[in-house]
Amino acid sequence: MAETTTQARRFLVRGRVQGVGFRWFVEREAHILGIAGWVRNNADSSVEVLAMGTRDQLAGLRSRLREGPRAARVDDVEEHEAKPVPGLATFRIEGAW
Repeated sequence: MAETTTQARRFLVRGRVQGVGFRWFVEREAHILGIAGWVRNNADSSVEVLAMGTRDQLAGLRSRLREGPRAARVDDVEEHEAKPVPGLATFRIEGAW
């Protein structure tokens, strides 16, 4: 039986991940996988992702974050447990800077 419990994870992606379409890449992959949450640029030039989905969906997103879009260079992906956000049903890009 597939694991269908919704889990939440915070990912912190470092490398050349700003100004290379990384957030749009994450948004597209999240929509394909059916994941809810958000992605945003941080001031320290990392990209932060909050993702909610099943274990399999999150594993799929994790592997895509490690690859990134062609123009990006991913050096590191940190993963942390997070609390699911009630009512968050879509995936969006937060804050443009």
